[in-house]
Amino acid sequence: MHRLRRRPALIAPAPRQARAWPGTGAAWITAAWFALGALTALPGWAREPSRNAPKKAIHSQTATKSARASAPKRQRSAPAAVAAAASRPAGAGQSDQAESRLIRVYRLTAQGRADEALSQAQALARDFPNFQLAQLALGDLLAARVRPLAQFGDAAAPLPEADVALAELRKESHQRVAAERLRPAAGAIPAAFVEISDRTRHAIAVDASRSRLYLFENGKQGLRLVADYYASVGKLGIEKEFEGDQRTPLGVYYITSRLDAKQLADLYGSGALPLNYPNALDLRRGKTGSGIWLHGTPSAQFARAPQATDGCVAIANPDLERILNTVEPRSTPVVIASQLRWVTPQGVAGERQAFNEVLEAWSKAKSEGDLQRLLGFYTYDFQGMRSQSITQWRVTLQEDLEALRGRSLVLKDKSALHWRDSSETMVVTFAEVPQGERSGPVKRQYWRRQGQRWQIFFEGVIG
Repeated sequence: MHRLRRRPALIAPAPRQARAWPGTGAAWITAAWFALGALTALPGWAREPSRNAPKKAIHSQTATKSARASAPKRQRSAPAAVAAAASRPAGAGQSDQAESRLIRVYRLTAQGRADEALSQAQALARDFPNFQLAQLALGDLLAARVRPLAQFGDAAAPLPEADVALAELRKESHQRVAAERLRPAAGAIPAAFVEISDRTRHAIAVDASRSRLYLFENGKQGLRLVADYYASVGKLGIEKEFEGDQRTPLGVYYITSRLDAKQLADLYGSGALPLNYPNALDLRRGKTGSGIWLHGTPSAQFARAPQATDGCVAIANPDLERILNTVEPRSTPVVIASQLRWVTPQGVAGERQAFNEVLEAWSKAKSEGDLQRLLGFYTYDFQGMRSQSITQWRVTLQEDLEALRGRSLVLKDKSALHWRDSSETMVVTFAEVPQGERSGPVKRQYWRRQGQRWQIFFEGVIG
């Protein structure tokens, strides 16, 4: 199901004999137009970040060595990258460092500091030889010394296949620069994260419109953005509907397992984290397909085009390695959205309180053994894990009440994620612990808002 269409190799031409950059004349005017026109045509392409803009959060964990012996070796950063990384906290990973150095090349070019831009582009291409976007930027800077350039990635009469690859690289460049400029406000979180259990250490959100994956750490102060990475989605975009449509699904998912690179083809890079697609909402909507993973890139590619997978989410291998060594399967949520909505943590407090009141009412009805009141919390078209109808589920609920024998329930380690599209769904996970017990079954419920009322359309034990 997972197939790879490789980009043609785009290697920067060998440096020509050194020539002085003209201070005036057609060549310099062309170079300046290239920098200030082609580059700044993108939002904030070459602007220095505002003093008040939040700096990019960097995950502090050091990248581990690739499990693939055949993967290209990464070398130490060249001294030219020191200035580019100066604004970033210590501990930045190789992939993130490569992106920040590329943005620095763009800024230097737009500022007319061509010699510095060329020097840093050469160092970047040397340190990351499979980073095709870096090779393209270097090729342009070299070509601009001898001829006018019409656009970013200005290849003379490229072959049709190379023309497609150039268009993909321009789009990748646009997405990386836009993500640098349009950063979420400091302390903001995706609105979907209504409540995350204290035992859930990390959460992930993917914004397909920005080709970006955001990694959050969950601590005593709540969620904190610790890293964000360029990401690729399906060849035909998002909103997966059926098997083989080459689209990435949208919704609330959970990582189910961890796959080592030794078990996988080179296509998946440093490993993979399968997701629980299709989830209960997907199945209710008749969606089909499987094998949706968060995985790496082939050893020959540093990154893939913004839309390049068969439906998975792909990120650079150094980024995936940090995630593989950070998140926990089964408890880590992954929200994939066409566009994330960012709010302050206080922005979901009211919603969290309101929904917890509903959940508490459900728990109270069950604790008190009131079957009729309890059934009122379920939709008429409810389906359980084994496609149980509401009639069959009534029998299961009756057995649960008899087992409780009037004991109250405590809902522990609760998480609630709010998904909004044509309808509203709350994905709730908790441990249902009877009074006097130390543990209980871990359950997941899918609630649907109908008017001002929340009702359950799926419930099942997951652990």
